[in-house]
Amino acid sequence: MATIDTIRSILEENLDIAPESVTEESTFDSLGIDSLDMVELICELEDQLGIDFGEPEGLETMTDLVEYIDNL
Repeated sequence: MATIDTIRSILEENLDIAPESVTEESTFDSLGIDSLDMVELICELEDQLGIDFGEPEGLETMTDLVEYIDNL
């Protein structure tokens, strides 16, 4: 499964965000993802992908997030 698809699935399950509304250009703000939602998303990504997310800065779009994860 592609990283963006994993993110879409988590956002749908945890935050009721429609997968089709999550594009690579989507910003966290445009999807209504606040800092607490982001923590939840990161925890789920770590669990599902078996990664240690670390403390990234400057992530604003889904593309930023996907590229960060894919480079871990």
